[in-house]
Amino acid sequence: MDFSECYEDSVSSVAAAARGGCRRRLRWLIREGRSVDTADNRGWRAVHEAAAAGTVACLKEILSAAAMTAGSSSGFHAYVNSATHEGESACFLAAKRGHLDAVRLLLKARANVDQLTNDLSCPLYAAVSNGHKDVVQLLVSKGAKLNRWHTASCWTCLHQAVYQNHADIVRILVRTADLEARDDFKMTPLFVAAQYGQQESLEVLVSAGAKVNTQASDLATPLLLASQEGHLSCVNFLLDHGADANLACSCDWPQLPIHAAAQFGHLSILRRLVGVTERRCDGGEGMVSPLYLAVQGRQPASVELLLAQGFGPDAQDCRQLLGIRSPLAHAFECQLGFSERALSYSEAARMLLAAGATLRQDEWRPALARHDLLTLVLDHRWIYPLSDNSAAAADVGRSKTALTGSELSDMLTTALERLEFAARWLPPLVKAGLEPESLLHLDVLREADGEIVNFLLQFLNWSTLAPPFKDILCQRRAQLTWQPFPQFDSIPDLSHLCRLRIRTLMGPDVVVRTDLVQRLPVAPCIQHFLQFRDIIQHSL
Repeated sequence: MDFSECYEDSVSSVAAAARGGCRRRLRWLIREGRSVDTADNRGWRAVHEAAAAGTVACLKEILSAAAMTAGSSSGFHAYVNSATHEGESACFLAAKRGHLDAVRLLLKARANVDQLTNDLSCPLYAAVSNGHKDVVQLLVSKGAKLNRWHTASCWTCLHQAVYQNHADIVRILVRTADLEARDDFKMTPLFVAAQYGQQESLEVLVSAGAKVNTQASDLATPLLLASQEGHLSCVNFLLDHGADANLACSCDWPQLPIHAAAQFGHLSILRRLVGVTERRCDGGEGMVSPLYLAVQGRQPASVELLLAQGFGPDAQDCRQLLGIRSPLAHAFECQLGFSERALSYSEAARMLLAAGATLRQDEWRPALARHDLLTLVLDHRWIYPLSDNSAAAADVGRSKTALTGSELSDMLTTALERLEFAARWLPPLVKAGLEPESLLHLDVLREADGEIVNFLLQFLNWSTLAPPFKDILCQRRAQLTWQPFPQFDSIPDLSHLCRLRIRTLMGPDVVVRTDLVQRLPVAPCIQHFLQFRDIIQHSL
């Protein structure tokens, strides 16, 4: 049976008259001997109908009739407090709908002001939920319990008043209610105000003495929740009234409100928190830079703001706390995992690279696995430093920086570990000016795909390879795992040896990545030949 729907054929004539406010008909029915205690399919009696409808005149008639037929005061009181199938008393129904006079009449008839429903609500909680200030004032004055838990989340009436942002009711309740009452997550009403941006209620609570630095069971603070949800006015108010922006808000790692603002892209809040957050979170050991959360939350604007405010692009090593080496490594890994969100991660990576983020093996691993990531790196970094007095330096300006010795070493080490991706990373690196001889390694010739071996050999003088290299190639040729180009069986021609020499003298980065060769007074086809474009373009 559905206890929320009234079946008309189950409603008594007395209850129907009470619901409609027909006092004359109600009197006549009672005089005719009709009972006021007949319940319908929902368990509703005439007293419930009159209370819910707020028909006070009918309610008086019903209570008078009930008193005469009850036989005793206890029987009358049992009728006044009788509950529907959902546990709702007449007082509850009147309070829920804001019928002040009906509530007053029922209380005079000794209705239980604290009677609970099946779902743990009560007249006061119902009046609070629906914003009936006058009813709340009456119930409080009659001693209604304020600090009892209601609902499965253990909210008090004050929690609910704040959630609904009934500030006038909050003002009534804070006079006697427990400001630090906690729900099942140990959150006080102040948390509710901060989380849902209930500014007026927040101010009332703080003015009444609520603690601004109280913490929930997971150590979250009201300031953290306001920062996370983007309520700038609440953040400003809390900070102006003593909220601590440097109080750790997580049991797992030292999370601060600035992390929440960065993760969710609340830039105005982030700017405010930057000024009050200790900078030890930037690179301090055992801390976490907010850049990590800005990347994780796909918020390139947060990344840009933090970098502009002086937060270091490398941050600290957070492998123990978050399992991540650096913000850039995180951006690269996320870009690999979520192709539909790659744009925001790519933008964050671009900003970190432009700010000088260091490239170590954790950054090179994903970069060498995907062409777009490697292209992004090469758009911001020279492989080798350009001489200050070179003509190329004047051409390209200083918008890019060169890889450091350790970065180049890490790249080569990682490349040798990722030979299965060599077809993706070798042509772009060579096109960017990497010296192919730096990859002339036994493992490359032994394990790399045959096409990769052929590509690499075209940038070398294959006739002068050291004996160990030639032995490996001979073995692979015999095993049919490598098919060499025909020219590898003869000595390189003079033109190839000349361009190898030019590349060595000028530097591969200058030859490939600048227009210096294009200035030479020779035919374009020769310029292209000197830049190895015949090899590179055929392989890309």
